[in-house]
Amino acid sequence: MFRRTFWFTTGVAAGVWATTKVNRKLKQLTPESLARTAGNKAIEAGHRIKDRAVGFALEVRDNMAVREAELGDALGINENPELPAPRRYAAIENRNNPKYVEGSTYQTYSYNRNEDH
Repeated sequence: MFRRTFWFTTGVAAGVWATTKVNRKLKQLTPESLARTAGNKAIEAGHRIKDRAVGFALEVRDNMAVREAELGDALGINENPELPAPRRYAAIENRNNPKYVEGSTYQTYSYNRNEDH
């Protein structure tokens, strides 16, 4: 009697376990679940690619700065030369115009209207 009860209980437990496993697998294979899983994997892959790309870009930037410093040292560019004083120019400069006054910060014009003709 105990043997039959034992095997009956074991069969019921195995049936419940198998049914639960099959139902979980069926839920995983629904179109919505497959789409969600594919989307999550695509997002994870995108994050991995982005992290690698950012790391690569930072490494390129660092190496570029090192190489630029090396080239500057080799060419003597990194020394601090005296820069010339900044020059100021009029927005539109016409030195051929008789109305242009050299050295002024603005242009002076005569108000004689007959000069235009």
